[in-house]
Amino acid sequence: MIAIYPGTFDPLTNGHLDIIKRAAKLFPNLLVAVAESSSKKPLFSLSSRTQMVQASILEANLTNVSVEGFNHLLVDLAKEKQAYAIIRGLRVVSDFEYELQMGYANASLEPNLEMIYFMPSLENAFISSSIVRSILEHQGKISHLLPQSVLKLIQKEGFICM
Repeated sequence: MIAIYPGTFDPLTNGHLDIIKRAAKLFPNLLVAVAESSSKKPLFSLSSRTQMVQASILEANLTNVSVEGFNHLLVDLAKEKQAYAIIRGLRVVSDFEYELQMGYANASLEPNLEMIYFMPSLENAFISSSIVRSILEHQGKISHLLPQSVLKLIQKEGFICM
């Protein structure tokens, strides 16, 4: 039984890792699927974002979690991996509206795919990748928002991180 947690993860935050850890407790196999998402113009390459997720999984010692990049429909990836559930995070009402639409679209393409939504832990509720990118671009402190392994990879790419 496989569940998929898809996202752009640009970059992976403590909020994302919180959801990965919690989902890993519920599902015997969790695939973190890093979307290419070229239309979103990510700051980090697909390869870098995949490395960030992999490093965080290793750092957290999550043996039932794997990671891979993808650039096609999520429902096609789910069919390919024989996944039965998609994990998504909901922080605010606007997330719910977007995820509801996406959930219905996915259900229209694959009715047997279950959508499972996680609320973040309170300490991670305000964290988003876009907030991290904005702080990073202005050379502000992001170390409390990211797993240490991700922070090290961002520094390795030449960004100044506090």
